[in-house]
Amino acid sequence: MPAKNSTTESGGFSAEERAAMKARADELRAEGRKGAKKADGLQAVLDSIAKMTPEDRALAERVHVAVTTAAPGLTPRTWYGMPAYANADEKIVVAFKNSGKFNTRYSSLEFQDPANLDDGDLWPVSYALVKWGPAVEKKVVALVRVAVSS
Repeated sequence: MPAKNSTTESGGFSAEERAAMKARADELRAEGRKGAKKADGLQAVLDSIAKMTPEDRALAERVHVAVTTAAPGLTPRTWYGMPAYANADEKIVVAFKNSGKFNTRYSSLEFQDPANLDDGDLWPVSYALVKWGPAVEKKVVALVRVAVSS
């Protein structure tokens, strides 16, 4: 996905994208109890993103699209009020920590213990996220795919 599209100024979701996500949440609720839980998680993530500053929101929206596209098996939900994505065991694999939440100079993409990023005795699990672009998207997608690989 491009960082910006013709229907938004902030590089965030277009009205059509928001409508499609809300429609998907409604479909999940209609599927029954499990679907309702997934829909509530998705809605909580979207609500969390909507409350962010414009800069954080634009990054969080792009992260959301990248994660849900690269790892459709992860379930969106909030974790300490932040957008996060859980595996089938309901364990958080990756989360987006926006800079405004803790008044830090950058947002970060953080991987938790279930992420399969192990590489020897030392490996990164948190990445500063300042600006979205094709190279960042490619790196995020690659990290998420490795994180959910078995």
